[in-house]
Amino acid sequence: MIAADRPVQRPPGARLLVVDSRGEITHAPRAKFVEFLGPGDLVIANDAATLPASLRGEYLATGQPIEVRLAGRRSLAPDDVHQFAAVVFGTGDYRTRTEDRPLPPSLRPGDRLTLGPLSATVERLLGHPRLVSLRFDGTPDAIWAGLARHGRPIQYAHVPEPLAMWDVWTPIAGPPVAFEPPSAGFALDWRALATMRARGVAFATLTHAAGISSTGDEELDRRLPLDEPYRIPSATEVAIRKARALNTRVIAIGTTVVRALEHAAARDGRVRAGEGLATQRISPTTQLRVVDAILSGTHEPGTSHYELLRAFTDDKTLRRANDQLDAHGYRTHEFGDSVLIERRARLPWHETPGRVIRTVSVATAGGNHPAGSQPTVCTLQSVRTA
Repeated sequence: MIAADRPVQRPPGARLLVVDSRGEITHAPRAKFVEFLGPGDLVIANDAATLPASLRGEYLATGQPIEVRLAGRRSLAPDDVHQFAAVVFGTGDYRTRTEDRPLPPSLRPGDRLTLGPLSATVERLLGHPRLVSLRFDGTPDAIWAGLARHGRPIQYAHVPEPLAMWDVWTPIAGPPVAFEPPSAGFALDWRALATMRARGVAFATLTHAAGISSTGDEELDRRLPLDEPYRIPSATEVAIRKARALNTRVIAIGTTVVRALEHAAARDGRVRAGEGLATQRISPTTQLRVVDAILSGTHEPGTSHYELLRAFTDDKTLRRANDQLDAHGYRTHEFGDSVLIERRARLPWHETPGRVIRTVSVATAGGNHPAGSQPTVCTLQSVRTA
């Protein structure tokens, strides 16, 4: 695969590799994504806007230059912006590959950092010299203002020109809570949403604080993703319940949507509206309970994003898909091409352990019924693994 090096969210030539539930592979223009959806399918996207989470400054004790990349917090509350998990680098900037960036000065609890108009204290190290818990001084309003004035989008060396905030906000961006863009959503635009509606495809959103994709350190990268807060609206809960009653698919736009929905359903298989903190890793051993397919960027083996894709299909199929991505020169990273992977075929319902059967009876509307007779009743059964 080739690194996408221009910050264009929806280039005309963007491509899509589709892997269906049988492992069959299809190539298509990404603009044709909606054609792989059917009536009653439910598409769910992450509406998080991206924070200016890269802050340049200095280690106050010595004046050494540093870069702080905010990487996590415990909730989505607008006034909960004092404490963050953060990855800290020494000298340099995004033009240097992340894995080549030097360590920061030797940080200890109580050390002070100056980050433009913001000041912060290192509360503690989080098991690695680059990862700290950081507490900002000041009121929430002052912290938000400092981030807006001084912060920049987190950026990596494969994109040579500086990113602007509009480069990393998806078309449906809402609350600014993501540390890096939920970039699978770059594939969406208002035309795609209108086409979905015309085809009878439902659309819903949730908010998930998408975390960082790389720390530059293999040991630390193995800890990704960090804990990430999310919020599921009542309308999305209702939409999922309807899709399950109709036995239609739930398609996640991006790995963050999968993580939020599967965490929300972990207790009993049901997604409920409200806030949560996704603490799990999704891997080949994960039994997916909600999501049937994922639209995602192309991801390299060994990354946490790729590990999540292994929950949808077997390794042999993913290897064939990767071979196709390489052979056809697909572009990777956040401004690259996309894959649509459908969950591998399940066992027949009567062979599925822990099955849940939901019966819905619907009286037919309209028509004339003989005196004393009852309306015709259509019974639908939907099957979901517990």
